[in-house]
Amino acid sequence: MSQEDAAKEYIVEFEQHGASVKVSAIDPVTMTEVSIVGPSSAGQEELSRAAVQKLLFVLNKGKTDTSRSPASGDPKKPGIIV
Repeated sequence: MSQEDAAKEYIVEFEQHGASVKVSAIDPVTMTEVSIVGPSSAGQEELSRAAVQKLLFVLNKGKTDTSRSPASGDPKKPGIIV
């Protein structure tokens, strides 16, 4: 995580579902949302850190994904050609 990413603020929401916790992280600027599910025995700090790391991964993937070219398949259909 870069220093710039650490300075940003994100919305983190916790939902208890039995022995599991659903954690959602939202970037208020782009309104991008990701979710993870973890054990309720894990600490909130650890779960929120994992959710924010996933959010940063998704945000950075959109910026740096240059592997998609017209020759690799239909650009209108998402996915990876194997």
